[in-house]
Amino acid sequence: MKLLLAVAPERFRDEELEVPKRAFEEAGIGIDIASTVAGTCTGMLGARTEAAMTFDEVDPGDYVGIVVVGGAGSADHLWGSRRLQELVRTFFEEGRVVAAICLAPVVLARAGILAGRQATVYPAPAAVAEMKRAKAVLHDIPVVADMQIVTANGPAAAAQFADTVITKLEC
Repeated sequence: MKLLLAVAPERFRDEELEVPKRAFEEAGIGIDIASTVAGTCTGMLGARTEAAMTFDEVDPGDYVGIVVVGGAGSADHLWGSRRLQELVRTFFEEGRVVAAICLAPVVLARAGILAGRQATVYPAPAAVAEMKRAKAVLHDIPVVADMQIVTANGPAAAAQFADTVITKLEC
C-alpha cells in the first residue's frame, strides 16, 4: 500500500508533510513525494524533502490515495496545476482516498470534486472564496471527512488529519 504526497517545491508547511509522513510510515504505508519539479523542496520553516518525480511522471495506478500538503507555496504552485487537478479527479473517480490540508483543499475544489461535499480549509480569504465557488459545504473544524475525501484546516490538525486518512485507507 502506497500513498502519493504532493508538495509545493517551496514554502510547503513543514508539519503538514512531516507529521502525516511519519504516521503513514509507522502504519506501514509507503509514500512517494511528487511536486511540480523533481528534486529538493523546501518548507516554510526550513524542512527539506526530495520530490522523486513531477506530477507528469505519476502513474495513479501505483497508489491507494493522494495527500496534498499545504502551506503558502501551495497557493503559488499547486492551486493552478492542471496535472495535479487531473490526478485528484482520477483518484476520486476511482474511489481512492483524496486528502488535503491547510490551503491545499483548494486543489480539490479546483479539481471539481467538492461540490456538495463537507470540507474545511485554512481560513485565508482567497482559500475560503475558492471553496465557496466550488460549492463545498465548509466547516470551521480541524478535520472533515466526506466519503473518501479528507480535508484539514492547518498544521495543528496534522496528526488528526493523518489518523483520519489512515482510517479511510483501512475501510
